[in-house]
Amino acid sequence: MNDLGFPVLSLMLAVPMAAAIVCLFVSANTARWLALTATLIDLALGIVLWMNYDIGGAQWQFVEKAALFDRFSWALGIDGIALMLIMLSVFLMPICIGASWEAIQTRVGEYMAAFLLMEVLMIGVFAAQDIFLFYIFFEAGLIPMYLIIGIWGGANRIYASYKFFLYTLLGSVLMLIAMFWMVNEAGTSDIPTLMAYDFPLEAQSWLWLAFFASFAVKMPMWPVHTWLPDAHVQAPTAGSVILAGVLLKMGGYGFIRFSLPMFPDASVDYMWLVFALSMVAVVYTSLIALVQSDMKKLIAYSSVAHMAIVTVGLFAFNRQGLEGALVVMLSHGLVSGALFLCVGVIYDRLHTREIDRYGGLSINMPRYALLFLLFTMASIGLPGTSGFVGEFLSLLGIYEVSSWVAIVSTTGIILGAGYMLYLYRRVAYGVIKSDDVAAMPDLNKREIALLLPIAIVVLWMGVYPESFMAPMRNDVGALEARLAAVKPVGDAQVTPGTAPVLTPAAHAEEGHH
Repeated sequence: MNDLGFPVLSLMLAVPMAAAIVCLFVSANTARWLALTATLIDLALGIVLWMNYDIGGAQWQFVEKAALFDRFSWALGIDGIALMLIMLSVFLMPICIGASWEAIQTRVGEYMAAFLLMEVLMIGVFAAQDIFLFYIFFEAGLIPMYLIIGIWGGANRIYASYKFFLYTLLGSVLMLIAMFWMVNEAGTSDIPTLMAYDFPLEAQSWLWLAFFASFAVKMPMWPVHTWLPDAHVQAPTAGSVILAGVLLKMGGYGFIRFSLPMFPDASVDYMWLVFALSMVAVVYTSLIALVQSDMKKLIAYSSVAHMAIVTVGLFAFNRQGLEGALVVMLSHGLVSGALFLCVGVIYDRLHTREIDRYGGLSINMPRYALLFLLFTMASIGLPGTSGFVGEFLSLLGIYEVSSWVAIVSTTGIILGAGYMLYLYRRVAYGVIKSDDVAAMPDLNKREIALLLPIAIVVLWMGVYPESFMAPMRNDVGALEARLAAVKPVGDAQVTPGTAPVLTPAAHAEEGHH
């Protein structure tokens, strides 16, 4: 148990779960208000969690355990990394409900229930401390998303939802087999215990690849990213927000929680595979984004490029890379979610996502143009916005390991500025092309209420990232210590004429000689 005196994590799972069940049996309007209330209660609980989180205290806090049956237990608990990702989830959920308020008119109760179930599963993934419990939450997240795309999506929604489902399911079967083997080998399904367990070297490679198959699809890494643009284009606006905002982060969370601490040796062996795929992804998907005519597709490809920056940061095996990757995950969750909301706003007015149909929106929608500009700049990584901190740290971390990977990754950021500014110029500036564009009204109160909180957090994270990095610092330190033994030597050379900086261990070594 924790200091709060009540099982706060179980409560955060129970509130949306109960609301989801009730939503199925009430009228459309009641379902909307019920979903909004439930997500706001979870946001409040999340804030309680953050306020009571003891930075620098025990690694695992708010731990709850109840043995269910042999080897499988209801075990919840969070560290700082999980705390931040849970905060991201509970922050975006009420915004998603608000975004669906007028856009969704059919089967509203079921739609809200699917979103509330999604929230339960997302929090569960980040809070689970039993490996099988994690697997159940991780995989079950497919179901509500599949329904959201398949029922309330665009014209080609069936194809997109099947593709999404099959891609993600295929990788996960291998992961489950690996989990059975690990639990059998270590004699426990407790995640914190497994994170410190040394698996035999010959098994690590196979286990790493099995987990990689699942996390690479979820991330999504090139070349298994092709489900993402389809899913985004067909999903309703709120579906895209949660898909980009939280679901893509589960892959990154998987690498941090499983691949790196549990299989450190294999992680180093396959480091170059991750770098190679990520470098291709950064450049290739950025070039594809440049020629897109559909706004959602452009932002979806930009997500693949941003997630590639996360994977290179994670596999840099140093503090800057790991912290940078985590901040990119948080920042991208907010910024891409906000960009999809911005697309949703004009889609609701003109019912098209074709970039060429728009133009000159800054004339008749100045408030919209201003917010859209802020999120565009954050996506590029302008200093002072959340995007800058994470990308800068990730690239700094990767530069220590390989200057070539750093150079290639940086070109992706330059290309990113290219396609985002090109998109913004075509939509917000130029001449108004038609009367129906000229007649589009500016943001209403509901839309401002959705976009403004994200804008505030994006600036807050850019100006004072410490509030988000402080809870994660100890956990990154623990992971770094776990990887220290196997960490590869980087190609960063000491400048001629300067003495190398000796670590305490090296000092002892010197004295020994």
